Amino acid sequence: MSTVATDPTLLPRTERAILSRFSHRRLMGFALPLMVLAYLVYAAFALDVAGLAGRFRPENAVVLLNDSWSYRTHVTTDNRSGETTVAIKGERRASYDADHLPDWVSRSGETTRVALPDGSAVTLSPGQARFDIAGRGTVNVTAGPHGVTATLPEGLPADWLSASNTRFDITVPGAGRLSVTKSRSEVQRRAFGWAMWFFDLQSPFHYMSWPEIGRALVSGPEIRPGQSNLSAMLGDWWHNGMWHHDMVFQALFETLLMAFLGTFGAAIIGLPLAFLAARNFDPLGPARFAVRRLFDFLRGVDGLIWTIILSRAFGPGPLTGSLAILLTDTGTFGKLFSESLENIDERQIEGLRSTGANALQRGRFGVLPQIAPVIVSQLLYMLESNTRGATVIGALVGGGIGLLLTQAMITQTNWEDVSYYIVLVLMLVMTMDSLSGWLRQKLLKGKDNA
Repeated sequence: MSTVATDPTLLPRTERAILSRFSHRRLMGFALPLMVLAYLVYAAFALDVAGLAGRFRPENAVVLLNDSWSYRTHVTTDNRSGETTVAIKGERRASYDADHLPDWVSRSGETTRVALPDGSAVTLSPGQARFDIAGRGTVNVTAGPHGVTATLPEGLPADWLSASNTRFDITVPGAGRLSVTKSRSEVQRRAFGWAMWFFDLQSPFHYMSWPEIGRALVSGPEIRPGQSNLSAMLGDWWHNGMWHHDMVFQALFETLLMAFLGTFGAAIIGLPLAFLAARNFDPLGPARFAVRRLFDFLRGVDGLIWTIILSRAFGPGPLTGSLAILLTDTGTFGKLFSESLENIDERQIEGLRSTGANALQRGRFGVLPQIAPVIVSQLLYMLESNTRGATVIGALVGGGIGLLLTQAMITQTNWEDVSYYIVLVLMLVMTMDSLSGWLRQKLLKGKDNA
């Protein structure tokens, strides 16, 4: 092997440069994957991925999803008094009276029979419960002063059962759950939908079928004398005691109001300040520097931080959320508007100056028409974005639908309410998106292209 081939310093300068670049690329080819691998390893330990995997409980996620689109009806028998109640989610305000029980519940004396969706059935009486499981056999449970005992058929999956001397539980997928203690026996039956979303148990329309409701709207007699059936139906829906639609839509309006006041208030304040931050409108360097740093400070502090600070200063409420949005967006609008002002066409202003127009007229007819597209576009976009953000801010300051969403999540049981609020927020955001797109086309293009 020659000396030139083994000693790069003896190569010509051009060849040495090529060899150096080739070596650098080979080094980066090895170093970059190693750096990425090192970062992923660090992130795995820093974020405790192993601990997160150990805490993962898919069954809890399944329960949450089930509760978001279905509901449980509790049929409970008091083993001491023999009294039986039928209530949605076990709530007293959602209890059926004895004359209007669901068609899958039948009573005979102190015995109650509950038919389940898969063909199974549970029979309850004081101190006794019988679970006839379709295709599996019968479970008999006795609750006495010395505890709870159960007789089981062979072949039942172990994960269906939970038994002790004081309590017996069996959950049959697709059917329901039976729970027996010394004091009570309870059956939980799950059904699809949001229970009583249209009418609660106090409304006469709850006990009518949809064909009956349709006939009542068209030609039926007045359900409430002196009030049309349509008016009575809308009133019962609006003042629903279970879902509180009136309160929910008022909260949704507060969320929209927070976003509207904060966004437009920021635009009104940010536009005049933008002239002070634009190089071609404010020749004073120190003043321009101060205004720009003010914009940096306002938008540099996140809206949630402003929310916490203002809630301590002014107390909770929707107005506090509006001020938090206003402060953050003032910095954002000021920066965007000032940059637009610095990029305007000066020839239009010079043309107006040559006609004798004063400073106000030059701004009105020479400057604003040029930056109007940016103002309108950014204003509508921020309004749409703040509609989503106002939900989170409302959860902190106790206003809007964010407060209701937080309260429903804290209970860990009202997941159907959580789903309802999320659906309303999504519908509001989609409506604002469509409306802002339509307004943008009308204002900027002068025609409707929707």
